[in-house]
Amino acid sequence: MIQPDLSEFIRTIPDFPQPGIQFKDITTLLKHGPSFRQAVQTFIDRYQELHLDAIVGIESRGFLFGAPLAYQLGVGMIPVRKPGKLPAETFRMEYQLEYGTNTIEIHRDALLPGARVLVIDDLLATGGTAAATCALIEQIGGQVVELAFLIELTFLQGRDKLRGHPIFALIQY
Repeated sequence: MIQPDLSEFIRTIPDFPQPGIQFKDITTLLKHGPSFRQAVQTFIDRYQELHLDAIVGIESRGFLFGAPLAYQLGVGMIPVRKPGKLPAETFRMEYQLEYGTNTIEIHRDALLPGARVLVIDDLLATGGTAAATCALIEQIGGQVVELAFLIELTFLQGRDKLRGHPIFALIQY
């Protein structure tokens, strides 16, 4: 059976969340069960032999792909969240977005030293969020094996901020 092109299930919303942004809406892929399953299965197939210790999902859409992946691989799912959302002691990092700044946090005890992790999110844009996540993981002693994304906006050159880290994206624009 021929698999559909997952990009057919991504809707573009102009001027969201502000003028000039062409937002890639993944809810249209999520609501189409076979396509959502195909995306998650592609990640499973790619990472099942890498002997990962954890999946680090970036708030909030990274959780949508990270949780089923972690479950299937039998590893932990570590959330990276916005400030004030995690209950225990955290490390915090501020970073640049394509349209402003933001801050993320991870629990200080989220990973054991040397833990092999995959970082996952729905979108790689400018790379700020992913780079900050990698820095937090490395700050607590984890090793980023790869970064995985449903979508990469190649024209924003987010890979440039992630030098030294392998990157995989299912869909590129």
